[in-house]
Order: sequence, then C-alpha cells, then structure tokens
Amino acid sequence: MNEAQRNYHETIATYSIAARDPLSGDLGVAVASKFLAVGAYVPSAAAGVGAIASQAAGNTTYGGRALALLRSGASPEDCAAEFERTDPDFQSRQFGIVAADGTSLTFTGSECNPWAGGLAGENFAAQGNILTGSDVVTAMVDTFHGEGLPFPERLLACLHAAQAAGGDSRGQQSAALLVVGEGKGYLSLTDRWIDLRCDDHERPLDELSRLLVLHRDFFERTTE
Repeated sequence: MNEAQRNYHETIATYSIAARDPLSGDLGVAVASKFLAVGAYVPSAAAGVGAIASQAAGNTTYGGRALALLRSGASPEDCAAEFERTDPDFQSRQFGIVAADGTSLTFTGSECNPWAGGLAGENFAAQGNILTGSDVVTAMVDTFHGEGLPFPERLLACLHAAQAAGGDSRGQQSAALLVVGEGKGYLSLTDRWIDLRCDDHERPLDELSRLLVLHRDFFERTTE
C-alpha cells in the first residue's frame, strides 16, 4: 500500500452534523462512517458552550481546543483561524462547529478526499468527506429543519437521511450520537445527556436507533 492509499484508508470518511436545539439550547453531534469507532474521534460537546465534529484526517485536539476557545468568548470563526494558524496540516482537516448562541461554521480543507464539503447555518453545521455526493449533506440539512421529532431523534434522523442519499462511498461501519444539556445527564450530576456509540456493525444506524430507544426507556421511565 503506497502513501496515498494508506492516507485514504486511514481518513475518517464521515458524514456528521453538529447542532443546537433552538428550543432547549441543547447541543449535539451525530456522526456515521466507514471507520472503526468513529464516536471515539469525531464528536465533542459541552453544555452552554458548543459542539464540534472533527474528521477527515481528523485532528483529535480540535474538539477540546474549540470548546476552550468558545468558553473564553471566541466565535467558531476564531476557532478556525486558530487551527489554521497552528496546524501545518490544516488543509487535510474537516470540521463543523456550532456555538451555544447558534452561530456556526463548517470547513473542508483542499486536501480532503472527494466528494467533500459542507453546509452551515443558524444552529447547525453539516459536513462529510469521501461521500457519494453533495446530496448526502443536503439530506442532513433538510432533515434537521424538519419538524415533529425531539432533538436527539432528529439528529439521528439526519444520519438515516444521509445514508439513504448515498452516505460514505466506502460503506458503513460505525456511528455515534452525543447530546449535552445542562443537568440532563445521569442523576442530574452531569450535562452529558446521551452518549451512544455503535463501534463496528453491518448496520450501525439501525443499531444506534435501537440503543436510543433503550436509553429513553431506561433513563426516562416515569413512576406512578
């Protein structure tokens, strides 16, 4: 395997959406990929701060650094400028950032493998690389703007829509859903509300959907 082939196969070929729920202020990232355990590398989020998806030749420091910058008052554009200033491989990166105020940014470096690109707007940043085409990102955005689903289920629906539009051109392997909200975690002791991963599966989105149903049932049961 030559260097170009190695880089292609080690790239986190991914479609993702980082988003904010305008009703609750909750923040989240949903991501799927033909890559082992994509949830271990791509999503980061902090309640009241922001959410980021970092992928392609993903720089795993971007998540923590972006959250620290946002917490200090920086904008998503400021985060991107800092990454460009400090990362010599910036053009091989792809990321989307959404701040707690709904401002957003998506970036696709010139060295990302095609098809690669993204769309960003108020409360969302959707992006992907090594996709079957631009329809994959458009499907995520259209679904995000739909109505009738709670925020976590809507993020997961974005992934299903993206897969139906073609998804990762190399196939499926893993998916993850991370949602944070103030005091919404276990026993209200954490902001990490939903943190679900399917690391290696023939149909990771179906498995992630099953896990989300279990999460709702187990952690949100009511007593009479």
